[in-house]
Amino acid sequence: MEISHNVINARVTYRKAPIHMLERFTFKDIESAYSSFLKHSGLSECVILQTCNRIEIFGASDNHDIERIKKTWASLAGLDETAFKENMEISEGPEAYEHLLKLTAGLDSLVVGEEQILGQVKNSISAAKEMESSGNNLNTLFDKAIRVGTRVRNATGINRGSISIGSMAVKLAEENIDDLKSKYILLIGTGEAASLVAKSLKKRNTEFFVTSRTFERAKSFSETVGGKPIKFEQAISNFSKVDVLFVATIAPYFLVTYERVKEAMESKKRGMMILDLSNPRTVDEKVSTIGRIKMFNLDQIAEMVDKNMRSRIGEVSSAEKIISEELPVVEAVMKRLEVEPVVKSVFKDIDIVRIKELKKALQMLGETDKQKIRIIDQLTQAVVEGIISTPMNNLRKASEQGDSELLKMFSKLFDYKTKE
Repeated sequence: MEISHNVINARVTYRKAPIHMLERFTFKDIESAYSSFLKHSGLSECVILQTCNRIEIFGASDNHDIERIKKTWASLAGLDETAFKENMEISEGPEAYEHLLKLTAGLDSLVVGEEQILGQVKNSISAAKEMESSGNNLNTLFDKAIRVGTRVRNATGINRGSISIGSMAVKLAEENIDDLKSKYILLIGTGEAASLVAKSLKKRNTEFFVTSRTFERAKSFSETVGGKPIKFEQAISNFSKVDVLFVATIAPYFLVTYERVKEAMESKKRGMMILDLSNPRTVDEKVSTIGRIKMFNLDQIAEMVDKNMRSRIGEVSSAEKIISEELPVVEAVMKRLEVEPVVKSVFKDIDIVRIKELKKALQMLGETDKQKIRIIDQLTQAVVEGIISTPMNNLRKASEQGDSELLKMFSKLFDYKTKE
């Protein structure tokens, strides 16, 4: 006998897919996505979380089928199911709970302790509640996770002073360039590091241009993360205009060559700052020898980030400790939810018998006095609750402790059948 309501999480995130590829997995029409998942994927509850770094489905069902979830997702996003082969991660039960707790705490973000994600999780469950696509299981799980995420942030301060490779690069530009907002800024690349640069610039309300080998990729990136897309050839041939150049690609050759920069600087009065976040490097080291060029490479930027992270190791381990304390509590609460249908069903069946016998007794007594009828009704309710409350509470405790044998015995005893 299976009474559990399993929770599953299926996700495509920056960990398995480049930022520019994530756009392909997003749902343009959230309302339609909710409707389709509830109708076709076998999920009875659903919450969708979409940010520029992740698209995640949290679902609850009696017996979920990951292939149906993939098929529904692929159909909504206009993809072939094979698109998920390398990119999708799946967590179930306690693993899914732990993933959500880490998410709300900021431990699964590109930038550890990122503040935005907690608000995004809150918005996703609010939207799901509004569309009536979440139910008791996911509402309970998300409410608990949000509480844990808030506790982690308040107790550890993990969200204060966090910095990434991208935001460190922008910080360096800010420190070295007067009035950064008024300068011509170009970002080459659409991957993880590029997205962090873009976010940091956007946060400072600083305009910038973004380019990639294919214009479509730059366009998709700009719609998701920010910046004005520009064609690659146009961007490369206009180096003389550029004041700050961020390069964050995975090209296996020098995109920014010594000759190209030297030529650009001959017709340029102002200096240029170049920050190469690529691995391997895509800016020729010789560029740093050109006059009026200030250059930082990935190793130099990473070293500054490492210093920042070393001072935060304690905060991360404190956050993980809180999550390991809270996870068993969340698991117990979710297990208890599994048994609620049994409890409700048994109470309902007993109440039907109580009402039937009460009516018989009142007819035999010929009782018509409303106050006396109410007193007798309350008496029968109190007797039933007095008898049944203890075994019901024991059943709830057994479910929290994962005592499946007692659950089976109880269900057999009360002839409880799961509803198909």
